[in-house]
Amino acid sequence: MAETKQVLVACGAGIATSTVVNKAIEDMAKEHNLKVDLKQIKIAEVGSYEESADLLVTTAMTKKEYPFPVINARNFLTGIGVEDTKKEILEELKK
Repeated sequence: MAETKQVLVACGAGIATSTVVNKAIEDMAKEHNLKVDLKQIKIAEVGSYEESADLLVTTAMTKKEYPFPVINARNFLTGIGVEDTKKEILEELKK
């Protein structure tokens, strides 16, 4: 059985857009039988998960380097290119 991946979903305020992204990741995980532990947070809180997170999906801009992959999900706001981003997220979850 695959291990549970801790996925951080962050936006500037930790509310609106991250909810949409959160739901998309939840649906993908279910569809592909992947275990995810989703944490919906503000971008400012990411640092406190550096030890435990496997992936950061964010709609906010971040210049900081993290020890895990960072996927930019800003296209969830525009709706353009969302499928590509979902594919990218899925590939990381399957690793």
